[in-house]
Amino acid sequence: MSDGDDETAADAEETAASDESTDATPETLNERLDDVEAALEDAETEADLDAVESDLDGIDADLDAAELPEPDEDDDEAEDPRAELESRVSDLRDELGSQRGPYGSDVVEAVEDARSTVVDTRWTEQGESEVVDVVSAFADAVADALDADVTLDGDDEEALTAALDDAVAAVEDASLDADDDADTIASLLEATDDLDAGLDDAQEWDDLETNEQLMAEGFYDVLGHYKDYPPELSALKQWESLGRVDMVLLAKDQLQSEFMQEHCMDALIRMANPEAFEEMHQLAQRRDKAAIKALGRMGAGADAAVETLVEYVDADSDPALQKVTLRALGEIGSTDATQPIADKLEMENDNVRPYVARALGLVGDTRAVAPLSDALADDDSDTVRAAAAWALRQIGTEDALEAVAAYGDERSFLVQHEADLASEALGDDDADADAEAPTA
Repeated sequence: MSDGDDETAADAEETAASDESTDATPETLNERLDDVEAALEDAETEADLDAVESDLDGIDADLDAAELPEPDEDDDEAEDPRAELESRVSDLRDELGSQRGPYGSDVVEAVEDARSTVVDTRWTEQGESEVVDVVSAFADAVADALDADVTLDGDDEEALTAALDDAVAAVEDASLDADDDADTIASLLEATDDLDAGLDDAQEWDDLETNEQLMAEGFYDVLGHYKDYPPELSALKQWESLGRVDMVLLAKDQLQSEFMQEHCMDALIRMANPEAFEEMHQLAQRRDKAAIKALGRMGAGADAAVETLVEYVDADSDPALQKVTLRALGEIGSTDATQPIADKLEMENDNVRPYVARALGLVGDTRAVAPLSDALADDDSDTVRAAAAWALRQIGTEDALEAVAAYGDERSFLVQHEADLASEALGDDDADADAEAPTA
């Protein structure tokens, strides 16, 4: 027979198969599904299950191609043969899946999940000891089941994860067969069940009540006797006096009452310790005013927050946020903030403009002398003009002091007072210059 004849015969067989599937009826398809169901019940090996799956795939294909009667749309109780057959195929596939395995890969997946639990969970001191015992027992079980070198060598996280990684490697190297090694796989899965149960029972940090967590961290160790109520407040004050930012932050994280949160933030503001920068910066990014104030008190130690804070300089809809931000930027003292701050000398809110001027004075950038001099000369608010005069005096260069000293006869007492101080400063400078001048 020629190649052409072979192709013709194959086409004919394919056409016949197509015609057969098209001629399938609900009755014939259900009969075939009955046979699959019986075969599934009798299946004992993965090969048997593969044959069942192949038969199901064939029925599924024939069902898709079959021209089955459509239910009467006007009859709500009419049966849909296609839907019923598809549901039956789906149920048999689920049953097929439940009968497959277990496999070595199921063991590997369970161990990897346990490894993630060990790494991602914060354990108490008691829990750490319990986890060590659980992982050690599991390593021994794997070693016995596979005659492999799997042991726990140490009690830290690195040793724990290494033992679990060794267990995974041992299972993968064993190339376990679902049929031939069914007993071994079953014993390994039993061991992983014990591992999961042991990790679930081990004491996690989140299992402790708040006061237990604080006690475990030694938060109450500084209390000789209670002076304030609640005792947490006494402990907080003691840790603040000792400069322990870590303990103040611990209290802030654990004690969620509004009362203690306020006291914790007040303590952090007073401490002005850059060790609290990350926590305060995160809060500042959510426009927390107390955190912004704390950043300002840190001074140059909070320089990394300038980019965040500069964004709030333009928050005209929230003057309170602008005020605390301007003060903080001034205290931090970064010249990167000079231009954004100086631009706000033209804003309409004359309650915020004084903060703008004072912030420029605190930064001390000489580039601010010109805009501050203009504000001193032209601003409609004497409060703003006095703030500009103060800022120029803080910058303290000769041209800045001269710009202020020129207002000695000013109608505004505050501006005149700044002018007198500037004149005194210039006089002191002149006196110093005379003292240093060489004699003839």
